[in-house]
Amino acid sequence: MSEELSYVSMKEIKNGRFILIDGIPCRVVEIETSAPGKHGSAKMRITAVGIFDGGKRTLLKPSDADAEVPIINKKKAQVVSVSGDISQMMDSETYESFEIKVPEDFTKAIKPGAEVELLVYGEKKTISRVLSSA
Repeated sequence: MSEELSYVSMKEIKNGRFILIDGIPCRVVEIETSAPGKHGSAKMRITAVGIFDGGKRTLLKPSDADAEVPIINKKKAQVVSVSGDISQMMDSETYESFEIKVPEDFTKAIKPGAEVELLVYGEKKTISRVLSSA
Protein backbone atom coordinates (compact mmCIF):
# COMPACT_ATOMS: atom_id res chain seq x y z
CA MET A 1 0.00 0.00 0.00
CA SER A 2 1.65 3.21 -1.15
CA GLU A 3 -0.78 5.57 0.59
CA GLU A 4 0.78 7.36 3.53
CA LEU A 5 -1.09 8.30 6.70
CA SER A 6 -0.48 10.26 9.86
CA TYR A 7 -2.62 10.56 12.96
CA VAL A 8 -3.81 13.85 14.44
CA SER A 9 -6.02 14.68 17.41
CA MET A 10 -9.57 15.65 16.38
CA LYS A 11 -9.08 18.99 18.19
CA GLU A 12 -6.32 19.92 15.71
CA ILE A 13 -8.49 19.47 12.60
CA LYS A 14 -9.30 22.79 10.87
CA ASN A 15 -11.35 23.82 7.82
CA GLY A 16 -9.50 23.21 4.54
CA ARG A 17 -7.35 20.43 5.97
CA PHE A 18 -7.34 16.88 4.60
CA ILE A 19 -8.83 13.95 6.55
CA LEU A 20 -9.49 10.29 5.75
CA ILE A 21 -13.15 9.24 6.03
CA ASP A 22 -13.99 5.60 5.21
CA GLY A 23 -10.61 5.25 3.49
CA ILE A 24 -11.28 8.20 1.14
CA PRO A 25 -9.20 11.41 1.33
CA CYS A 26 -11.45 14.45 1.87
CA ARG A 27 -11.10 18.21 2.43
CA VAL A 28 -12.80 19.48 5.62
CA VAL A 29 -15.55 22.04 4.93
CA GLU A 30 -17.38 22.25 8.28
CA ILE A 31 -16.69 21.39 11.92
CA GLU A 32 -19.31 21.21 14.69
CA THR A 33 -18.41 20.60 18.33
CA SER A 34 -20.86 19.60 21.05
CA ALA A 35 -20.33 20.33 24.73
CA PRO A 36 -19.27 17.49 27.02
CA GLY A 37 -22.28 15.76 28.49
CA LYS A 38 -23.10 13.92 31.67
CA HIS A 39 -22.06 10.58 30.15
CA GLY A 40 -18.95 11.37 28.16
CA SER A 41 -16.63 13.70 26.35
CA ALA A 42 -17.35 16.35 23.74
CA LYS A 43 -18.12 15.07 20.25
CA MET A 44 -16.99 16.53 16.93
CA ARG A 45 -18.90 16.23 13.67
CA ILE A 46 -16.71 16.87 10.64
CA THR A 47 -18.26 17.37 7.22
CA ALA A 48 -15.86 16.93 4.30
CA VAL A 49 -15.88 16.65 0.51
CA GLY A 50 -13.97 13.87 -1.29
CA ILE A 51 -10.95 15.14 -3.22
CA PHE A 52 -11.25 12.65 -6.06
CA ASP A 53 -15.02 12.04 -6.27
CA GLY A 54 -16.61 15.19 -4.80
CA GLY A 55 -18.84 13.14 -2.48
CA LYS A 56 -19.93 14.66 0.85
CA ARG A 57 -19.03 12.61 3.94
CA THR A 58 -19.43 13.02 7.70
CA LEU A 59 -17.22 11.80 10.54
CA LEU A 60 -18.43 11.77 14.17
CA LYS A 61 -15.84 11.12 16.90
CA PRO A 62 -15.00 12.23 20.44
CA SER A 63 -12.84 15.36 20.46
CA ASP A 64 -10.00 13.55 22.25
CA ALA A 65 -9.83 10.72 19.66
CA ASP A 66 -7.32 10.52 16.81
CA ALA A 67 -8.21 10.99 13.14
CA GLU A 68 -6.38 9.60 10.11
CA VAL A 69 -4.86 12.30 7.92
CA PRO A 70 -3.70 11.36 4.40
CA ILE A 71 -0.36 12.69 3.22
CA ILE A 72 -1.24 14.33 -0.09
CA ASN A 73 1.61 15.18 -2.45
CA LYS A 74 1.48 18.15 -4.81
CA LYS A 75 3.09 17.80 -8.22
CA LYS A 76 3.36 19.93 -11.32
CA ALA A 77 2.46 18.62 -14.75
CA GLN A 78 2.19 19.98 -18.27
CA VAL A 79 -0.84 19.38 -20.47
CA VAL A 80 0.18 17.56 -23.64
CA SER A 81 -3.25 17.17 -25.26
CA VAL A 82 -6.95 17.40 -24.46
CA SER A 83 -9.63 15.13 -25.92
CA GLY A 84 -13.11 15.79 -24.52
CA ASP A 85 -12.87 15.57 -20.73
CA ILE A 86 -9.66 13.48 -20.77
CA SER A 87 -6.29 15.20 -20.75
CA GLN A 88 -2.89 13.68 -21.40
CA MET A 89 -0.32 15.06 -18.95
CA MET A 90 3.43 14.86 -18.46
CA ASP A 91 4.92 15.00 -14.96
CA SER A 92 7.38 17.94 -14.76
CA GLU A 93 9.88 16.00 -12.60
CA THR A 94 9.83 12.42 -13.93
CA TYR A 95 8.57 13.17 -17.49
CA GLU A 96 6.10 10.31 -17.07
CA SER A 97 2.99 10.60 -19.28
CA PHE A 98 -0.49 9.74 -18.01
CA GLU A 99 -4.14 10.47 -18.70
CA ILE A 100 -6.43 12.20 -16.23
CA LYS A 101 -10.07 13.25 -16.22
CA VAL A 102 -10.44 17.03 -16.28
CA PRO A 103 -12.78 18.38 -13.56
CA GLU A 104 -15.67 20.55 -14.84
CA ASP A 105 -14.20 23.64 -13.14
CA PHE A 106 -11.10 23.52 -15.36
CA THR A 107 -12.49 22.50 -18.79
CA LYS A 108 -12.02 25.99 -20.29
CA ALA A 109 -8.63 26.68 -18.66
CA ILE A 110 -6.93 23.40 -19.63
CA LYS A 111 -5.26 23.70 -23.02
CA PRO A 112 -2.16 21.99 -24.49
CA GLY A 113 0.98 23.58 -23.05
CA ALA A 114 -0.67 24.72 -19.79
CA GLU A 115 0.98 23.89 -16.46
CA VAL A 116 -1.22 22.48 -13.68
CA GLU A 117 -0.84 21.45 -10.06
CA LEU A 118 -1.93 17.91 -9.18
CA LEU A 119 -2.96 16.40 -5.85
CA VAL A 120 -1.59 12.85 -5.64
CA TYR A 121 -2.55 10.17 -3.10
CA GLY A 122 -1.33 6.67 -3.89
CA GLU A 123 -2.27 5.98 -7.52
CA LYS A 124 -5.04 8.61 -7.62
CA LYS A 125 -4.45 12.04 -9.17
CA THR A 126 -6.63 15.09 -9.66
CA ILE A 127 -6.09 18.63 -10.90
CA SER A 128 -6.18 21.19 -8.08
CA ARG A 129 -5.38 24.37 -10.02
CA VAL A 130 -4.02 25.79 -13.26
CA LEU A 131 -0.63 27.46 -12.75
CA SER A 132 -0.13 28.91 -16.25
CA SER A 133 -2.08 28.74 -19.48
CA ALA A 134 -0.55 28.24 -22.89
